Parts: sequence; structure tokens; C-alpha cells
Amino acid sequence: MLPLLTTLSVISSWYGPGFNGNLTASGSRYNQYGLTAAHKSLPFGTRLRVCHQRCAVVTVNDRGPYIHGRELDLSKGAADAIGLTASGVGRVKLTRLN
Repeated sequence: MLPLLTTLSVISSWYGPGFNGNLTASGSRYNQYGLTAAHKSLPFGTRLRVCHQRCAVVTVNDRGPYIHGRELDLSKGAADAIGLTASGVGRVKLTRLN
């Protein structure tokens, strides 16, 4: 488990259009334009500060990613906010806020 206010460098990707409107693992509807993330084990509702070219605060509401070596899957809105959309996958700094 990621302790509060600890910063890690992890590989992240994003997911979007094909999942928009589907139910997430938390039971909420996926909004590709929202500031949300999928993580394998962090509790739903966990807020994370994620930085790439820019920073954004996202809320964990789904499970994933399911590709080896990736630790976080961002919504398209979150990827846009931090500048990760064009590359699709990249190293981000991740800080747990709650």
C-alpha cells in the first residue's frame, strides 16, 4: 500500500472512448473526461496527485491496469490534464493524498 504523501515514479497509461459510460469496479459510471484512475489495490476514493508534464489530482474508482509493468491507468481527461495523451504510456510521479 502506498503511504500518505509518499511520491513514487510509476508507469502509467490511459483508457477512454471504448469504456465511456460503462460501470467501473467501484460501481460508478466511467466518464472519460473525468479526473479518475484505475489502480490494482488502492481503495476506491483514494486521491492521488499525478504529474507528467503537468499535474492533476485524480480519484481511484476502477481496477487495473492489466498490462504487466503498468501501475496506473488514467481516464482520458486525467491524461489530457497531465500531458500523457499523445504518448499513451509514460512515467509519472504519483503521490497519495488521502
